[in-house]
Amino acid sequence: MRCPKCSSTDTKVLETRAGKESASIRRRRECIACGHRFSTIEEILREDAMVVKRDGRRESFDRRKIITGIRKATEKRPLEFEQIELLVSEVMKRLENEYDVEFPSRAIAEAILVRLQRIDEIAWLRFASFYEDYRDAEDFSRGIADMGREQSE
Repeated sequence: MRCPKCSSTDTKVLETRAGKESASIRRRRECIACGHRFSTIEEILREDAMVVKRDGRRESFDRRKIITGIRKATEKRPLEFEQIELLVSEVMKRLENEYDVEFPSRAIAEAILVRLQRIDEIAWLRFASFYEDYRDAEDFSRGIADMGREQSE
């Protein structure tokens, strides 16, 4: 494991914990060279997973794309990296339980939206505005009204 601060590969594990429902392992590490402490998360990767796009195209599943999309939505919001990692793990678990090896892009987005709404409404709206392709203030207003209706149910 490389240190994110100095790129040294000489690190030691300080603590190891099972993630939520033992689907992942979280390790707290320390760089021997510079003393920087950081966390890593280990998960099983599904090499054969595919995403079925809206237009029917298929492409290899890339977990990093989910993280990138969530990070854009949560930019300048009070969310920690570990919250994002937990959200991604929950999304992955749902997809793996519900689908075999092909995940519809719509199912991925909906799983993210459900979890984001519980964590941060602004991030939810940002993610929804991209995924739902809001084009004007009226679309945003509808999205906010929908969110209000869902919360009251």
